[in-house]
Amino acid sequence: MSSNIEAKGYARVRDIPAPYLAELSQGLRASRTLPEALAVDFVALFSTLLSGHEAQVKAQLGAAVPITQRLARAGALLAEHCSGSELEHFEHHLSDTVRGAVAYAFAATPAAALHVHIARFEKLADDPHFGVREWAWLALRPVLQADVPGSIEALVPYTQHASPNLRRFAVEALRPRGVWCKHLEPLKKDPGLASALLEPLKAEPEIYPQDSVANWLNDAGKTQPEWVTALCTSWLKESPVQATERIAKRALRNLRPA
Repeated sequence: MSSNIEAKGYARVRDIPAPYLAELSQGLRASRTLPEALAVDFVALFSTLLSGHEAQVKAQLGAAVPITQRLARAGALLAEHCSGSELEHFEHHLSDTVRGAVAYAFAATPAAALHVHIARFEKLADDPHFGVREWAWLALRPVLQADVPGSIEALVPYTQHASPNLRRFAVEALRPRGVWCKHLEPLKKDPGLASALLEPLKAEPEIYPQDSVANWLNDAGKTQPEWVTALCTSWLKESPVQATERIAKRALRNLRPA
């Protein structure tokens, strides 16, 4: 096995060596790429974690469904059979797939207060693994979708967080269109509802959250192009710095000049 390939990860499922895939499916290593994450044998992995419930694991996780559905089903199983302390332990599991499933377990057991429920996702949204950060907001999004105004209010404090991952999370979780998730119709119709989330990040210094702000506005531009254009024009006047220029350029990339 090439150490260089292993360091970067495999770009195609069919190229993953059987011993490497076995380690992924036994929870002995984290995936390095999306194809590696897609190749994980969920039945093998979660049968180990949920000893004594192998039949239920096989019934729930044996079907060929999209990875978000597999993670949601795995999360539901964790929520059903694991205590709160066990879930907190699994937040530190070597396998990014397990940590992603924990996000869906948290989503399956919402707290009484929205801000308390969101706080449970902080560690996962700030995870060093790119995939876990995605599963965190995707798992939480249906809860946020049920109360868009309340979710915006609860996420605003994260726009000031020291971690760029959590600043990004605040915006990404409520993208009007997003990826692998349902659209948020209120924000497609009136993206200005999320101004309190976007304004603090108009001069965001880190590229990771910058891209999320720009992608959010690019989403909004598909239904409200005039609003996005006007906002970017205003931002460039108020904040003529490189970060804002980059955000505006990316936000407007699919809009034709008037």
